[in-house]
This record gives sequence, structure tokens and C-alpha cells, in this order.
Amino acid sequence: MKVARKIVNDPVYGFITIDHPLVFKVIDHPYYQRMRRIQQMAFAHLVYPGAVHNRLHHSLGAYHLMSNALAELKSKGIEITPEEEVASKIAILLHDIGHGPFSHALEQTLIQGVHHEALSLLIMQSLNEEFKGQLDLAICIFTGKYHKKFLHQLISGQLDVDRMDFLTRDSFFTGVSEGVIMYDRILKMLTVHEGELVVEEKAIFSIEKFLVARRLMYWQVYLHKTVLCAEKMLVNIISRARDLITAGIPVNAPSATLDFFLHHTEPLNISKHLKKFCQLDDYDVMGAIKSWMFHPDKVLSVLCRMLVDRQLLKVKLQAAPFSGQFIANEREAMAIITGLSLDEIAYFVFSGEASNTTYDPTEERINILFKDGSIRDISQVDNALIQHNLSRPVKKHYFCYLNPVSASSMFTTLPY
Repeated sequence: MKVARKIVNDPVYGFITIDHPLVFKVIDHPYYQRMRRIQQMAFAHLVYPGAVHNRLHHSLGAYHLMSNALAELKSKGIEITPEEEVASKIAILLHDIGHGPFSHALEQTLIQGVHHEALSLLIMQSLNEEFKGQLDLAICIFTGKYHKKFLHQLISGQLDVDRMDFLTRDSFFTGVSEGVIMYDRILKMLTVHEGELVVEEKAIFSIEKFLVARRLMYWQVYLHKTVLCAEKMLVNIISRARDLITAGIPVNAPSATLDFFLHHTEPLNISKHLKKFCQLDDYDVMGAIKSWMFHPDKVLSVLCRMLVDRQLLKVKLQAAPFSGQFIANEREAMAIITGLSLDEIAYFVFSGEASNTTYDPTEERINILFKDGSIRDISQVDNALIQHNLSRPVKKHYFCYLNPVSASSMFTTLPY
């Protein structure tokens, strides 16, 4: 029987081949297609205008890298059956399917107590029922229960194809060249030792470049102070809407799906509402924000106007935490300028902490296979960059506040 074959033209890798009927079925499913409507990088486009790619782009890119990684391992004599190959490709295709609107930005805000990984598994299990058990092996690999551990490590590990794609893709779309990694060389150097994924000695410098690129991308892009501020403003918008609802003040979203999750503030058994969740995307949230620009509540309407018009809060960064007294003083001063209460001004004047660890050898390790057959963690390699620098967490404390010059007019000017 002739197997259908299609190619997708990707701006990062060129042509991506899809050549298995079950992979077609997964990609065609509405749950998967929903990822077109979820931004990969939330509000990073407010700083890097080209960063408008979505979760589906990333998923297909990770699938492409998985295909290349499996082909490389098979060429080195590592046994991977056709069933394992298809299952691994499906597992990586679906690894991020549980992301909600604006990806990480609203995680734990719209649906509390459930991480996107858990939602991804629930959706995979739902699809498996629909596909009559054809995703059993993909789920087993995804959850790390399959006996060939290296297949799971390709999906979730220090050197997984998920990270390789998002670094490559995000640096491409943002134009931040510091994030460029030698993904093709890393893939060529992958092998398996005692059932686990390792990297040949020749790839040490490429691995170091990968780790440095990760660190630079986090601080230059993912945790950029303006991106961070916009995402916290989004969280505050949802929080304010919920606070008003709790107080009995009507706040309705144009989307019935978003309205459902907004009005259910108590912990939900999300497995009972999975179909509703799979109808939720960025469009629902942005539609609501544009509608709430005209809400009679000043806090909600101003927050929404500021985000839509990119009139964001100011941000200060420093190594030490901002003192409680400093924040209290700033809130009191701004409350006088705006006429808001201290509780209300807290939505506009707040602090927090951003943290990133580039490589923690106490977690999943990057093991290097040397020519003499010995195995060492990358942090134990002589002169390795991460030995002293990249294994320690880096923390930055941020303080977001209203511009005192324009603060007063924001709360007296009618929306449009």
C-alpha cells in the first residue's frame, strides 16, 4: 500500500516530511490545530516584532529534529523499531498540546493547580481513546515509562529536541543571533550508552555553545524586563476580572469558553472540562481584553488599554529584593496621584523575582562519551564553561510601576 507523503515548508529548516497516516491523523485533529492560535512566546513580540510564531510551528520543528535524531541513531546501529519511531514522533508532536492561552504567561492563572505537562497527557489520553489505542506507545514514551529511556530523553531532557527547536526558532524569529545553536552537529553526535542518551566527545564545544545560548536567550528574550512586565500585566488583568466577579460586579468575556473558566474560581477537575479547554486560545483572551477596555471599572479598563496600546508599566531591575517599605511608599505616592485605593494601585505597582538556571547537574545530566569508553557529565569535563559559571542560578528582582507623568491622565481620559 502506498503511504501518503506530504511536505511542509518551514522557514527555519526548509522542508519537513510527514509520511505516516497516524501522524496525519494527529496533525489534522482540531486539538492539534488549536496550537495555531497560541503564541509560542506570549508577548515577546512587543519587544521583538518578528516573534509572532505559534505553538504549531514549534511542534512541527521539534518533530523534524526528532526525525533527524532517530535517523542518526539508527545509522549508528541503535535498534529503533518502526513502531517506536512513529510513537516518538507523535509524542514530540503532542508534548506542548496542553498549553493554554499565551503559553507560560497564564499558566496557573486561568486554570489553577494544573501544569501544561499534565494537560498534555490528558489530551493525549483523550486522543488515544478516539484513535482506539494507537497512541499507547507514544504515551508510554512521553511519560518516561518505556524501557528505552533514550526515547523519552529526546522529548524531555537537558538535550531534548524540544529545547533545540525553541532556541533555534526563537532566535530566528526574534533576530537574536546569540541564541543560534549548532543543532545539526549536536544531533550528529548523539548516541546511546547503556540505554541512555549521551553525546560523543567531539561535540563538547557545541554543547557548551548550546548552554551559553540558552542562558543568553533567557535573559535577553524570555525574561526581558519589558516582556516580563507585559506578561505580569496580563496576569493582573485576569486577576482583576476574577476579583470583580467574586465581588459581584459583572465581568463578561465575549467568548463563552473564557467566560466559563473566569467564573469558576474554585479548583476544577479539568479532565471533565477537557473539550472546553481545547477550545480556549489567545483569541479568546485578546477579544476579552479589547472588550474590557470599556468596562466601568477603572483598574480593569486601564490595564487593558495599556496592554493593547503597548503603554506598559515602567520596570526597574536589581540584584537585591525591593524592600517592603519602598514598595509601600511607592504605592502611597501613586495612590495620591491617581485617586485609586491602595488595593487598586497594587495592580500597577508591584515587585517580583525572575530566576534561571542554565544547567543543573543534579537534575537530568548531559553525559559525554569519550573515546576510551568512559562517561562524564559535561560539568566534570576539563575547562568546561559550565563548571563554575552556568550551574548556579541567576536571580533578578523587578519592580513595575506607573509612569508618574502620565499616571493621572490615564484614569481621567475616557477610552477612545
